[in-house]
Amino acid sequence: QLVESGGGLVQPGGSLRLSCAASGFTFSSLPMSWYRQAPGKERTLVAGIGNLGGSTNYADSVKGRFTISRDNAKNTVYLQMNSLKPEDTAVYYCRVTSSNYWGQGTQVTVSS
Repeated sequence: QLVESGGGLVQPGGSLRLSCAASGFTFSSLPMSWYRQAPGKERTLVAGIGNLGGSTNYADSVKGRFTISRDNAKNTVYLQMNSLKPEDTAVYYCRVTSSNYWGQGTQVTVSS
């Protein structure tokens, strides 16, 4: 099970930290990803992280603003989002990379 939290309404330029708590599988052995889906658009990859956290990758649109991390002791993956823009507004999902295991999503709205 994957449960996201931390979404909300934030002004442009603000920050949010999303969390995804995992259970029911060996979290530390699997890579994790964050995706997002804006209204009327496809779900796209935002960031990914290796099972030990040593390797990360980002969509060009969020490089330098977002940071993915994980705490294997807490079975949790995070997405720190800084310098948020209105175009970051979307439902954010965590996923066990390359699997059918997704969270339910958390809404992020960037608006003044």
